[in-house]
Formats: sequence, C-alpha cells, structure tokens
Amino acid sequence: MTNGCEADGSGAADPADRHGTADREAVRVDREAVRVDRVMDGLRAFGANYTEFTRRFATWLGLHSTDAAALVEILYAEDQGAPLSPARLSERVSLSSGATAILLKRLEQAGHIVRTRESTDRRVVTLRSSPDIRPRAMAFFGPYSERMAEAMAAYPVQEIQRFEQFLGTLRSTMDALLANEYENGGPTPPAP
Repeated sequence: MTNGCEADGSGAADPADRHGTADREAVRVDREAVRVDRVMDGLRAFGANYTEFTRRFATWLGLHSTDAAALVEILYAEDQGAPLSPARLSERVSLSSGATAILLKRLEQAGHIVRTRESTDRRVVTLRSSPDIRPRAMAFFGPYSERMAEAMAAYPVQEIQRFEQFLGTLRSTMDALLANEYENGGPTPPAP
C-alpha cells in the first residue's frame, strides 16, 4: 500500500497526485464561484423586482417613482417604529436635502404625508404617512407581504435566522464599501 509517495521510495509526492489534488481544488473553487454568482444574481433579481413593485406603486398612485420610493421608505420606517426625519429620508433615497424638501412638499400637497414635531427638540421634524395613504399602501402591498410570508414559512426558523445573518453581513459589507472605497463615487479608475 502506498501513501501517495513514489514507488521508487524517494518519499517525493507523486506529481500525478499533486496534479489531481490541484485539479480537485480548482473544481471546488469554480463551484464556489458559480454558487456565489448564483446568490448574487438572485439578490440582484430580488432588488430589481422590489424596484419594479415600487415603480408600479408609483403608477398606481399617480406619482413619480422617486416620490413613491420615498413614500415607501416613510411607511416602512413607521412600521418599524422608527419614523424618519427629512435628513434620514434624504440618505435613504439618495437625494440632496434641497431635492428632498421639494419631494416632501409634493407628497404633503398630495395628502400622502404629514410633518410633525414629536421630539422634545422642536427643530426635529418627523415624517408620517397620512391616514388616507396607509390603507391604500396596505391594499397594494398586501398580496406582496402575504406571499413573502408564505414563502419564508416553508423554511425552518434556524435557516431563516442564518439567512438574516447572511443578509446582515452583506449589508454591513456594502455599507463599509459605500463609506470607504465608494465614498467619492467609486474607486479610482485605472490609468489608461
């Protein structure tokens, strides 16, 4: 019986075995790269579908897609118990403070949001959805929420928890990239 060494007794590893191990490692790395690509493609497709839901919500309400995206952010933040300020909304929808102010004026005039001063610091403005828009948003996003809950219910709690951790890791990685390497719009382009 041999242990992977040459039969000549030199103790040197058989080059064929080394080559076979390298091939197996290359196949493993390729499979891992394909899996990463599939996951990233799935996340990209989910993001694209979510954007499409927001676009259709905008059309359904007769709004510009940016206004609808801001409204969705306001509704979501309220649902999470952490209503947004105009500055925080500006960050979430990637608009300047001036553009956000104009957007908020449009949403307020359309009767979709109200600005309140709930903080002890009266300078702090809190954005809330109007009583009229919440039932409409629930009617639009109700089927989406129900189907997503049904889809996730098919998986064990532990698997969903691991997926939450995975998404949290991806999010913190992206946050760090945006705060560092992409802070000024992107990495430095390579020299021609």
